[in-house]
This record gives sequence, structure tokens and C-alpha cells, in this order.
Amino acid sequence: MATLRDIKRRIKAVQSTSKITKAMKMVSAAKFRRAQQRMFELRPYAERMSTILSSLAGGAEGETHPLLAVRPRKNIEVLVITSDRGLCSAFNTNILKAATRHIGALKNDGYEVMISCVGRKARDYFRRRSVELKNSWTGISGKISYSNAQEIAANIIEKYTDEAVDEVIVVYNEFKSVIAQKVVITRLLPLAPIEASEETLPVYNFIYEPSKQEIFSRLVPKNVEIQIFRALLESQASEEAARMTAMENATKSANEMITKLSLQYNKARQATITKELMDIVGGVEALKG
Repeated sequence: MATLRDIKRRIKAVQSTSKITKAMKMVSAAKFRRAQQRMFELRPYAERMSTILSSLAGGAEGETHPLLAVRPRKNIEVLVITSDRGLCSAFNTNILKAATRHIGALKNDGYEVMISCVGRKARDYFRRRSVELKNSWTGISGKISYSNAQEIAANIIEKYTDEAVDEVIVVYNEFKSVIAQKVVITRLLPLAPIEASEETLPVYNFIYEPSKQEIFSRLVPKNVEIQIFRALLESQASEEAARMTAMENATKSANEMITKLSLQYNKARQATITKELMDIVGGVEALKG
């Protein structure tokens, strides 16, 4: 049975943990607000840019730009985006499980799969399983800039242009709400053309100025950068939201444990006092006898 000293020591330890988790929640909340604002500002621009370029690609030939060329699928690169740090509930676990399943399905279909990753969690996950990584980018969680997206995009564009890969897929967590993130598996390259409809731009008979080649040479690589930047910001907002929720739950659990331990301490203390009183009464009765 735990002594009063042991129970008191446990209460102090849990109180210290509660202070830490509460502080981490507050830090994550501040980071989340900044990440959410950046994500919401970029999301409409990225969606519209992707829609416009997909519509333009419907009336363009593959020779217009190398990133529009659709080749037979042989080599596929999968870019997995996770965080550098943990303590964010199932944020990293969900995306790594989804990525592993998708990569396994591609390999079962006979494709050669190359894996690149963003974040230490993905890098360490694949290294522990002796999976060779083509590229990895770490140390950017919490301080994502557009230059990070440009660096990643330049690497992807070079491999696709050199025909080292025939398709590029991005796996990341899309922000839905503070308590919900959705794992997204989407094709980044080649740019998928969309058919004309009432909801989209018309596909054919565009007038290009100054020229079709020049427009695509500027916009298509830019779109790759923007879509990667969006994925990074979505992932960052999801990470901070998941960590904020996890730390809030941890703080609640710690407070509940403190309440239980305090009750246990009071009961043990009361039992000790009662036992001492019984000893005193017993001693007095013995003296009377």
C-alpha cells in the first residue's frame, strides 16, 4: 500500500506534468492561429490556380511543357508530409499508415515506387523499416516559408523533366477543423486536365498572349510550388490543431488524476489519524486496567 509520502510525491509529479501540458496547449494555440490564417489565405488562390491550369491543360499538347507530358506509369514518386515533433495525437500515425497502404498497393500493381518525405517522423519511420528515401526535408515544421516549397518543387520538377519519374503523388493531412484532419492522397504531376462544364472554365479555343509556351513555362512550375506550399501549410495547421487538442486532453486527464490522488491521500491520512487515535485510546484503557 502506498504511503502518504508516496501519494504526495505522485500528486506533485502530476501537477508538474499538468503545468507543462497546459503551457504546450497555449503555445500550440498561438501557433495554430497563425498557421490557420496563412492556410486560409492561400487555399482559395491555390484551388483557383489549379482549376485554371487544369482547364488550360485540356487544350494543350504534352509538348507545350514537359510537366504536362503524360507518360506510361512505371516510376512513381510519393511525397509524404509529416511533422518534425510528436505529442500531436494520431496526426503522424494516420498519415504514415495511409501512405504505407498506398505505397504497398502501387508496388503490388507492379510500379516502381520512390519515396521522399518532409518531417523527421516520416524519415525515421521509413528508416526504421530499412526503406530507402530519395530525398528528405526536416527542420521546417513551425517555420514553413515559400522557399521551402520552392526547394521541394525544384527537386520534383527536375526528376519529372528528366523522366526519372512518371508520376508524383503527395500525401498530407488536410485541415478540416480543430478536432478533425483528413488524409489526402493527390496527384501532383502530371497536371490532370479537366473537361469543360458549367462549373469550370471552357477548355478549348483559348487565346494565348504572349505565347502558349511562355505562359505554361511560367505558370506550370509555379503551380507545383503553390500546391506544395499549400500542402505544407495544411499540414502545419493540422499538426498544431492536433497538438493543441492532445495537450488539452492530457491536461484534463492530469487534473482528474490529481483529484483521485488527493482523495486517496485524504483517505489514507484519515485512516492514519484514526489508527493513531485508536492506539491512544487503547493505551489509556490499558493504563486504567
